[in-house]
Amino acid sequence: MGSLAAVFFDMDGLLVDTEPIWTVAEQEAAARLGGTFTPAMKRAMIGHGIDTAVPIMVEMLGQPPAAVADTARFLLRRSAELFREPGAIVAQPGAVELLGALHAGGVPTALVSSSFRDLMDPVLDVIGRELFAVTVAGDEVSRRKPDPEPYLVAARHLGADPRSCVVLEDSPSGAQAGVAAACATVMVPSMPDLLDLTTPAAADRVDTPAAAAADLRAARASDVDVARRDAGRAPLPEGLAAVVASLHEVSPRLLEELVAARRTRA
Repeated sequence: MGSLAAVFFDMDGLLVDTEPIWTVAEQEAAARLGGTFTPAMKRAMIGHGIDTAVPIMVEMLGQPPAAVADTARFLLRRSAELFREPGAIVAQPGAVELLGALHAGGVPTALVSSSFRDLMDPVLDVIGRELFAVTVAGDEVSRRKPDPEPYLVAARHLGADPRSCVVLEDSPSGAQAGVAAACATVMVPSMPDLLDLTTPAAADRVDTPAAAAADLRAARASDVDVARRDAGRAPLPEGLAAVVASLHEVSPRLLEELVAARRTRA
């Protein structure tokens, strides 16, 4: 399809609405450590792999590093149980439609996640393995997001130039990985209340579709507690190709245009 070589989907929060499942496991893990899981912890951990997320939680709970290994084992075991509960895996709005459109257009797609294979397989069973040419799980790479390795591995498996690929991500950490891999990276925030959507980096460097920007502004304006929630939000990464409110705003044509625009500027 023209300049677009492949599209890489993040999993948790982007393709499927699994962050609530993770939150349950994280709350239980914090309770086991004698603490309470807070929004600040969620904000700090979102988008990280288990190896970097758990040390963040343990430190924020004031527990010693020795607690990391056992907490990580609990989180993996408990989240795997929750992922396999009937009806637990739910596709994000627009995800299946976009995958279908790309498949129909002959554009290869890859599922690239920091979650381990034990968590990816239940998602593939629900969404459809046949929709992905390649899958890369967090325990199949040596460095997880925000390192670019997972996306570079996916591109290599497909024989695609990363500069001709698009990454779809919902978290700053994952988006950093996409940008670092030299892919056109589109941010679809699954938890916008945890992000600073008005950072200078976003305003100066992100080509934001007008409709999506309007949706985001309206959502923010309607929240009477927005000023309080803005404090401490994670900034958007620099170098994003676009920020949109939902996968409903994403089409093969938009992704093609983003890749073509980058090549023109280069």
